[in-house]
Amino acid sequence: TLGRALRGFFADHLPRVRGASPHTVRSYRDTFVLLLRFVATRKQRSVPELDVDHLGPQEVIDFLHDLEVERHNTVATRNVRLAAIHAFFRYCAAEHPERIGHCQRVLAVPFKRTRSRAVEYLEFTEIHAVLAAIDRSTTNGRRDYALLASMFNTGARVQEIVALRVADLRLEPPPHLRLFGKGRKERICPL
Repeated sequence: TLGRALRGFFADHLPRVRGASPHTVRSYRDTFVLLLRFVATRKQRSVPELDVDHLGPQEVIDFLHDLEVERHNTVATRNVRLAAIHAFFRYCAAEHPERIGHCQRVLAVPFKRTRSRAVEYLEFTEIHAVLAAIDRSTTNGRRDYALLASMFNTGARVQEIVALRVADLRLEPPPHLRLFGKGRKERICPL
């Protein structure tokens, strides 16, 4: 059951039904690689011998604890891994109703609270100092200045700037950038 459920979850449910991005699919896959190896080691079995019943709430709790203690993952990373596990068990409950009780017990494993970090930023004088330090007499300097000034001006993430295409830049009035961020969110930022 576990093999069929994982195949359906990764091959059909995540990409086709939920429309998950390739990044999300890879993140969930990595979670299950770690979880299955962890449980197989604990149960002294090989991964192909595991079934859904081997992935109980206690195994999930122990796995999450291991992530924090042995792998030194943050609470936020632990919660991302748990979100992947929850998504799979919601899928499994719908596809295998005979296992709904087991799935509900795993879904009852709670997320940990985490503190929000303060968002740090640069003051205007600090931004000005960074931009002023760039030698704009060279091609690389002009490129670096344009990239950093765009990031400061729009609040764009590095990945959003890296993913820019020529078609995303409009120079005629009103000049703006079309940015594509996390979660496939699109925004237009004036320059």
